[in-house]
Amino acid sequence: MKLLSASILAAALLAGCGGMSTKTAGAPDTPTRTADGVLVGPNGMTLYTFARDTANAGTSACNGQCATNWPPLAVADAAKPMGGYTIIVREDGKKQWAYKGWPLYYWAKDTKAGDKTGDGVANGAWKVARP
Repeated sequence: MKLLSASILAAALLAGCGGMSTKTAGAPDTPTRTADGVLVGPNGMTLYTFARDTANAGTSACNGQCATNWPPLAVADAAKPMGGYTIIVREDGKKQWAYKGWPLYYWAKDTKAGDKTGDGVANGAWKVARP
């Protein structure tokens, strides 16, 4: 009985690890993962970068109405920078994830995981974020 229970537990643990293989940088707690060659947030939605941002500037050029249309990838209070991920402080004082220096955003018009309708918006200023 104990052997059977241990086998079931091991199988359950291994099954749960399958989803971790899509995390970027190999870390289980990174703020994004990779799906179909693009970065997606914890909710499975596509992430984007903005050409008007400056890499490694530590700020976002997308504020106000822009941030309504392109919600920033928010940072949990206890989160710390890791690997290629840094944390910037936005104009409104909220924290946002950046990858390789580029702030990350969602597109409000994407309605389901896998949508990439924001790619190329504003004369190409918005691009899907890639690992």
